[in-house]
Amino acid sequence: MKRLFFVGMAAALLSGAAFSADSEAELKVDLRDVVASGVVEPVDGMSTAGQPDRAALKVFADSGYTTVIDLRAAAENRGLNEGAVVEELGMSYVTLPITGAGAINFENAAKLDALIDASSGPVLVHCGSSNRVGALLALGKSLEGAEDNAALAFGKEAGMTSLEGRVEEVLGGE
Repeated sequence: MKRLFFVGMAAALLSGAAFSADSEAELKVDLRDVVASGVVEPVDGMSTAGQPDRAALKVFADSGYTTVIDLRAAAENRGLNEGAVVEELGMSYVTLPITGAGAINFENAAKLDALIDASSGPVLVHCGSSNRVGALLALGKSLEGAEDNAALAFGKEAGMTSLEGRVEEVLGGE
């Protein structure tokens, strides 16, 4: 898979170390910082975030991102026609609607991994807050063979918050 779990990153995540903006790119990005700086750097080909606006999407496009994967359901308000904006900026727009805690499962994690792997360049994966993103990425790490603690740590780095309990439940064997 494109997204390798680097030993240094794993050690830092497991120890709870935070990455400073000066030393390394962060997996979950603050969209205000992205817009203010005008640049964004992927971590192993990917960034995660909450709902981006037009200005943030432009920075991703200008930074060489090729794909935006949106985990929000069609009924969720994005504040813009995201698909049209993404395509206008020259990126591919892919949706994988994840609704409710029941959608946090290994099947959807594998679908997300396949979408990320199919991208021809850096990927932005987002939902409303990055909670769903982090939850599915944690399960994806488990599918790759990561220990539960490492998978959970990766999910938190990607934005998982309130869905941690659901991920623990799935890791424990639904």
